[in-house]
Amino acid sequence: MNAIETDRLMLEPLTAAHAEEMFAVLSDPAIYEFENAPPASVAALREQYRRWETRGSPDGRERWLNWVVRRRGAELIGYVQATVHPTGRAGIAYEFNNRYWRRGYGREATRAMLAELASRYAVREFTAVLKRANFRSLGLLQCLGFVPAPAGLLVQTGLEADEVMLYSPAPQPRIEESCP
Repeated sequence: MNAIETDRLMLEPLTAAHAEEMFAVLSDPAIYEFENAPPASVAALREQYRRWETRGSPDGRERWLNWVVRRRGAELIGYVQATVHPTGRAGIAYEFNNRYWRRGYGREATRAMLAELASRYAVREFTAVLKRANFRSLGLLQCLGFVPAPAGLLVQTGLEADEVMLYSPAPQPRIEESCP
């Protein structure tokens, strides 16, 4: 798994050593407006990251790829992640501390991850599941060219009533440069 560089960011492969710095990033209550909760402790986060360092599911069928996102030469601001399935599809997710929202960091980091997944891991399709009310994440994904998932794909997935799945083919999702 490689580090990924962009104009303003460095995506570093996540390790347990990132837990302390990421605990501060992920303790932002604004991140959890729509779902989940902050990590319980640095120790719990470190243990989770140790499991993720394996880069794969226990049965070996999925690749678990996680990168912390750092402003070049500065602090961590969030993470991006993908679960790569043997079918060539990857489910993606991300979280960023709210101090860095609306600056294009999420779009830049996610775009870089999508390109890496397509070129290095032969991913042909991307999906993302989010709460319908999560307008920020919906906007970011639409800027990256994601659209509502096709009905055939939705049938295979157990979405909750308040969730939506977005979809984009690889290798290069459409990028709307006018998006924030």
